[in-house]
Amino acid sequence: MSILKVIEILSESSKSWEDATESAIKKASKSVKNIKSAFVQSQSVTVKDGKVDKFRTNVKISFEVGGK
Repeated sequence: MSILKVIEILSESSKSWEDATESAIKKASKSVKNIKSAFVQSQSVTVKDGKVDKFRTNVKISFEVGGK
């Protein structure tokens, strides 16, 4: 039986929500092994001078900690 742990990561990008999500997973994978899935819990933006400045995602990342 596998055991999964979930961590929550906040990430931002000047390009897109997709880029912010990919950045969160890429950075998490440097210290967290066996990542199995990611769930984008929320998305938001910051605004500067009446335009979207940054895209932000709140990502829940699941990874395996136990196993056979």
